[in-house]
Amino acid sequence: MNVYYRAANAIFGKIGRFASEEVTLHLLKTKCIPVLLYGLEALPLNKSQMSSIDFVINRFFMKLFKTNNIEIVKCCQQEFCFSLPSITLAHRAENFLGQIRQCECDNLLVKRLLCM
Repeated sequence: MNVYYRAANAIFGKIGRFASEEVTLHLLKTKCIPVLLYGLEALPLNKSQMSSIDFVINRFFMKLFKTNNIEIVKCCQQEFCFSLPSITLAHRAENFLGQIRQCECDNLLVKRLLCM
């Protein structure tokens, strides 16, 4: 997560409050979210870990919109069509597992993991 924080703080450091919210969120979505979610679709994350990942995005929204109200944050996320990482990660995990199941893999370890 440290790399994500570096990327997110770099965005704020470079563009500050000069860019619009749309530009800032687009940069977050294209540059920071991939860093945050890199490789996580291959791991079995529990609810607490997923909440931690969502928390960093909610805090970014709080900082961007200068609020501590989670309801305002959720409203802003809806208005900007910004899905939380837990939702994105669930779709990515489905795709990842589907691709593994489709390939005819000779690796015995992978077959055993898929059958669990």
